[in-house]
Amino acid sequence: MRRGGEMNGATKVGAYVLGLAAVFGGAFGAGKLAGPVGETGRVAAGHATAGASGGAGHAGGAHAGQEGAAGATGATGSAGAAGLPGGLQVSAGGYTLVPRTDVVEPGEETDFRFSVTGPDGRPVTRFTPQHEKELHFIVVRRDLTGFQHLHPSREADGTWSVPLTLPAPGEYRAFADFAPEGAAGMTLGTDLSAPGDYRPEPLGGPVRTATVDGYTVTLAGDLVPGRSSALTLSVSRDGEPVTDLEPYLGAYGHLVALRDGDLAYLHVHPGGEPGDGKTPAGPGITFHAEVPSAGAYRLFLDFKHGGEVRTAEFTAVTAGTPAPAGGDGDRSGGGPGADRSGDGPGGGDGSGAKGDGEGRDGSGAKGGGEGRDGDEGGDATPAPEASHGADGHGH
Repeated sequence: MRRGGEMNGATKVGAYVLGLAAVFGGAFGAGKLAGPVGETGRVAAGHATAGASGGAGHAGGAHAGQEGAAGATGATGSAGAAGLPGGLQVSAGGYTLVPRTDVVEPGEETDFRFSVTGPDGRPVTRFTPQHEKELHFIVVRRDLTGFQHLHPSREADGTWSVPLTLPAPGEYRAFADFAPEGAAGMTLGTDLSAPGDYRPEPLGGPVRTATVDGYTVTLAGDLVPGRSSALTLSVSRDGEPVTDLEPYLGAYGHLVALRDGDLAYLHVHPGGEPGDGKTPAGPGITFHAEVPSAGAYRLFLDFKHGGEVRTAEFTAVTAGTPAPAGGDGDRSGGGPGADRSGDGPGGGDGSGAKGDGEGRDGSGAKGGGEGRDGDEGGDATPAPEASHGADGHGH
């Protein structure tokens, strides 16, 4: 089990990087995510694909314009190592995610604190807000359960803090999605451990229907490696379509996708934006995502209705890929208080009450194994994150 306090991920970097090279060498040949790395080591196109505005960058007029200008100088985009999606490294482009501890007691609320250091080694104190927040913090267990989308607060010295509860023992991955002022948007990741007896839960087969708090959300569309794929998620309640979804962080829906095995991070937003006169407030929310490789992906949709944000969860498997081991359709739904049920192909219907997340009794490192996924010295070269959004990008 990992120790608390200080990290020494550098001792594992050499072996880990060699492993990544073997895993990703073939997968990314046909699945490049964005433009080439520029002189500054940042990606010219970033998350964005051509959408309604034809611009690069975040969803929304102000964001798109701002990052479109930055893109001309090669300063937009999500960062990872060259050729890697976001979230696989703790450090990229001179920026490093530095948690105060990497051990959190399960079931106990913790004042989790961290900073992002810049190329000068000092904590970054100025960020460009993305979708109404300076930083988005995503936490999920390595078996793709226990998803949380949090928004920490920043102190003047660059220290971020957020109340965090890891509901059950296991290995977790934490992602910080942000854009330092004047620099590219990027996603960095770090591992967290919740000590105790744990077992990973199988991902199971494809899940296209999720129920959460009485809402039913269905997924239409398929992921195709190396190509932009349209995914439409439709929300209904009591059999009636929901047509009055509420804006949340400047959009009607937020979609995070994580690749099974290494938890490569994708984050996309739908085309259009609330109040633009042409984007309906449901029931369907359409995203355009490009995944870097064949395989299974876990999708997490945040949507807001009745003043509350809920999370619906799905499993998508790229065409021609065998379904993951485990039962079909047994891990859908999501969010606190959710009725986690869903059905996958072949009648694999299942459910399990997630409640506040306490009920899960197992976890385990999956694919990524132990160790920090980057050089904490902050000298890795950034590259595009594995996500594209129609008229937008990840946070």
